[in-house]
Amino acid sequence: MLARKTVPATTLAEAYAHCRRIALGHYENFPVVSWLLPRERRSAMYAVYAYCRGVDDLGDEAAGDRLALLDEWEQELGRCFDGAPSDLRFVALADTIRRFDIPPEPFLRLIEANRRDQRQSRHQTFSELLDYCSYSASPVGRMVLYVFGYRDDERAALSDATCTALQLTNFWQDVARDFAMGRVYIPLDDMADFGVNESDLGARRGTRAFRELMRFEVQRTREYFRRGLPLIDSVRGRLQVDLRLFTLGGMEILNAIERQRYDVLSHRPTVSNARKLWLCVRALAPARLAS
Repeated sequence: MLARKTVPATTLAEAYAHCRRIALGHYENFPVVSWLLPRERRSAMYAVYAYCRGVDDLGDEAAGDRLALLDEWEQELGRCFDGAPSDLRFVALADTIRRFDIPPEPFLRLIEANRRDQRQSRHQTFSELLDYCSYSASPVGRMVLYVFGYRDDERAALSDATCTALQLTNFWQDVARDFAMGRVYIPLDDMADFGVNESDLGARRGTRAFRELMRFEVQRTREYFRRGLPLIDSVRGRLQVDLRLFTLGGMEILNAIERQRYDVLSHRPTVSNARKLWLCVRALAPARLAS
């Protein structure tokens, strides 16, 4: 357990308020932190989100030497465990880490995911892509579990499945956007099997072969959502609602892809505000999701 470090109350309050503004100010498919959560955990989730958003922004958007910037980010993270961070995001994160006894590993793995993005823009096999997800997605779910007091391997594995499904869904939703950034997350072996090449992606041609490829990837992603479903009933309280909402939201993005016949190149699939509201109502319902 980390030793308590004294931080002026006003500074800590400012730090959490800063993280809250970051969480509420970024576009997401669904709210990243539910107003239903108890206040203590809600503030912790804002700190976790601000950390995750910050490291992803460095890996995706920062000007200059991104690897050097990620190194600096890791150094500031280290001060959360042994030192005194200065960045407001890390001041809040250090307090969250201390209060919920979160180890360094998930934070470090997320940094490594963004380092990989600087060095590798293609994945040959689906197994390679899953390994990438174990750095880019699974750590986030584990951070959430720590905040809610769950530290067992069984729930961690279920969370990994859900987070992998959400990450894959984001990849299929953003094929065109990622290609514009120089990245292709569709496994190259899968593209070859279906007769799809990168020129199709660049030209945004939703060919029959491409749509069949996306159908295959969507069906495979649904299986990961199914694997993670037992996590919802294995936790207590309001976390159940948030897990149900994110699972419903991810599956609805897959439904949107299916509704446009798997052509994610000519039009980015999204969920309407009315549909989001309906999913929020469903998330509040006690009925189990279909497996």
